[in-house]
Amino acid sequence: MFKRVIKLFQIARKFSTSGAVEIINEMQRLPTIVNFFFNVISIGTSSGIKDKQKNSGEKLCVALQGMGTTFIKLGQFLATRPDIIGEELAKSLEKLQDKVPAFDLYDAKKIIKKEIGENYFKDISEISEPIAAASIAQVHLAKIKFEGKEKQVAIKILRPDIEKLFNEELDALMLFAYIVENTLPKAKRLKLVEVVHLLREITNIEMDLRFEAAAANELYENTKNDTGFIVPKIYWNYTTKKILTLDKVEGVSIREINKIDELGVDLKKLAENLIQLFLTQAVRDGFFHGDMHQGNLFVKENGNIIPVDFGIMGRLDKYNKKYLAEILYGFIERDYNKVADVHFRAGLVPATESREAFSQALRSIGEPIFGQKIKNISAGKLLAQLFEITEKFNMTTQPQLLLLQKTMVVVEGVARSLDEEANIWQISRPVLEKWLREEISPKAKISEAINTTGQVIDRLPELPKLMDKASKALELLATGATSANSEISKNLRFEKLKIKNQKNKIIISFLSVVILLLVVFN
Repeated sequence: MFKRVIKLFQIARKFSTSGAVEIINEMQRLPTIVNFFFNVISIGTSSGIKDKQKNSGEKLCVALQGMGTTFIKLGQFLATRPDIIGEELAKSLEKLQDKVPAFDLYDAKKIIKKEIGENYFKDISEISEPIAAASIAQVHLAKIKFEGKEKQVAIKILRPDIEKLFNEELDALMLFAYIVENTLPKAKRLKLVEVVHLLREITNIEMDLRFEAAAANELYENTKNDTGFIVPKIYWNYTTKKILTLDKVEGVSIREINKIDELGVDLKKLAENLIQLFLTQAVRDGFFHGDMHQGNLFVKENGNIIPVDFGIMGRLDKYNKKYLAEILYGFIERDYNKVADVHFRAGLVPATESREAFSQALRSIGEPIFGQKIKNISAGKLLAQLFEITEKFNMTTQPQLLLLQKTMVVVEGVARSLDEEANIWQISRPVLEKWLREEISPKAKISEAINTTGQVIDRLPELPKLMDKASKALELLATGATSANSEISKNLRFEKLKIKNQKNKIIISFLSVVILLLVVFN
């Protein structure tokens, strides 16, 4: 209990001394009691942000970077959720970098040996000093023995005790979020408890490198027959929760355009491939790399694109894939009625809304685009405008589509750095046409019908249980006693119950006493 209190005060002091409080006050004035708390807790220190030339978002990035791993990850997570913090602040937080000093090579070797065991460790040689270091992990180059051959590999290693540190800080943040939400009614709209919970869920997955390995492996299987895209191979015998081993990337960073040009790579073709390969991942596979910035993309002399860092991946179900393909193609065709129909058919916009008014709103997005120069037209920004419009028509926020939209903006930016005249719409069209054509073909319809029938047959033995569940569900509906049943919702409810227990009431009381004593005896 006291450990959590101490950690909370440490975080509060760090938050205040970083300059984050004054930055937030610039954007939206905090309640007097909150400012009073941070003023008391920061006595004897000075703010860390002095650059008055930076805007509030940029200064907040600097403050979060100075506060360490948990807050860097919090900022990066919020950058993907403009629905929570607003588009302007989300754009600022996209610039948040998490480069930190590396830990010692000796410690790195100890971790590798402990994780994979003596036998496999003997097969690793020439482990280099770290070539990259971030808040959660760092990367080393090495050689391994695999199927009788020597392979050049990269080994990603979690920082020592990072999981323990992160969860301790998140426990304290969860308590803080709970206190704020229950003492400041206006803060409820920020969903602070939910934000902290989601951050914990996402980052705990990121801190198990087996999940990243699985993501890389899935992307490899999906794209192994695609020309121009090579995903590094995973070496599972040298991969555990704390270390990830994959092929060393041989290539030039996609940001080094002059070097790529010197290799004789066609930059225009490279830009086209990048866009088409990304869209193919999204609409064909429903699984895409969610962090395709320039630092995560390399190019070989033959023009092949090699991605790295598979910690952030996006997934779309078949309905979202169809939605994405149809709305983008609808905008290409300037068929706003069709785009509106897609939204209503999918139930994304309530049937009570006006179809005609919605179609008109879509036209207000699409028509200005076609009067601009090709290089100024962004499919990603169009989607951003679309989500903004649909929100006004009570469309439910789709986090997976927000990630796709943000990734699309990044991919377009990289493509246009290679070819500033790249026509995103012309490049996208063949991918969307091909997928839609295959999706509505008789073969696809028959296949879907067979799969559906097979699923029904497979579940016939469960029919009595299902009928019982259905009966109970109808009973709940009749009484109005329904509740969300997703795993995340269950976990979130559990988290909230946990922090409502007697222990936390004691903590809250203790906090009040401490603040009072600080004021009296200062």
